[in-house]
Amino acid sequence: MTRRWPDLESLALLITVADQGSLGKAATLHGITQASASRRLDTLERELGLPLLHRTTTGSRLTPQGHLVLDWARATLAAADDLLTGVQTLRRHRDTRIRVAASMTIAEYLLPGWLVALRRDHPDAEVDVQVVNSEVVCRLAQHGDIDVGFIESPSVPPGLTARTITSDRLVVVVAPRHPWTRRRTPLHLADLAATPLVVREPGSGTRHALDRVATGPDVAPPALELASNAAVKVAVQSGVAPAVLSVLAVTAELREGRLVEIPVTDLDLRRPLLAVWRDRSRPPRAAAELVRLARAATTARRGSG
Repeated sequence: MTRRWPDLESLALLITVADQGSLGKAATLHGITQASASRRLDTLERELGLPLLHRTTTGSRLTPQGHLVLDWARATLAAADDLLTGVQTLRRHRDTRIRVAASMTIAEYLLPGWLVALRRDHPDAEVDVQVVNSEVVCRLAQHGDIDVGFIESPSVPPGLTARTITSDRLVVVVAPRHPWTRRRTPLHLADLAATPLVVREPGSGTRHALDRVATGPDVAPPALELASNAAVKVAVQSGVAPAVLSVLAVTAELREGRLVEIPVTDLDLRRPLLAVWRDRSRPPRAAAELVRLARAATTARRGSG
C-alpha cells in the first residue's frame, strides 16, 4: 500500500454502510447511486490493501478487517471535524480582530470617527491600535505586525500595497503676534526655508512632506524638534517659531485665533493620506471594512464641506 490519505467521503460512506447494513441505503443517504457507492468502496479497499465488505444479495457486512478500519474511520472523521471547526473559529477570530497602526495626525483627528463607524456596523470587531509616526507604521506593515496602517507620507516603501483614503493640506502657522501676520503679500518658499521652524521628528509624515519641498544648502536648521502635534502647537503659540502642520491639527486654533495661517505663494503642501498593508496579503474582513468606511467618511465630509 502506498502511504497516502484515504478519501474522507469514502470513509464516511463505509461508516454509513456499517450503520445501515445496506450499500443501497447508504448510497441514498449520501446522494449518489449504488453503483457509484460501490466503486468508491472498491477504490478504498484497493488503496488500503484490505477487504472491507462482504456484499450479498441480502445486504453488506463488514469483514473482520473492516470492523477495525471502521473504528479508525470514526476517529479520523471526528478529528477532521475538530480540524474544520477549529479552522473556522480561527478564521472568524482573524476576520473580527484587527491590528491597526496610524500616524499621529490621522490617529488624533480621523481614526476615532472611523472606529466608531466600524463598531456601529460591526459590533463584533475587536481593534488593537498603535499610534506611531508614518515611518514606523510602514515598518510594522512590512513585517506583518499589523493588518492595516494609515500614513501621511506621499511615498510608500517597497513591499506594501497602498490605497488613497483622502487628501490633506499642510499650512504654515504662527503665533498671533508674529511679524509674518503683518505681511501684505504671501510668503515665499525661500523665506520659509531660511527660517528656523518648530518641526516634528524625523519619520513623521508631516516632517517628510516638509523635507521634500524645503531642500538645499539655504535651509535653516530647526528651531525645535518635537514628537507630537500638540507639543508643536504649544511651542508655536508660545512664540518659539513658526511651524508647518496639517490643517486637521490646527482647525480649532485657527478658528479661535490662537494660531494664524500664513499663505505661501509658491508652495503646494497637499498630500495624500493612505491605507497600507503588506503586499500579497489580504487584510482581514474587518480591516478591509475599516478602509472602506474611512474612504466613505472622508468622501462624505468633503461633500458636506
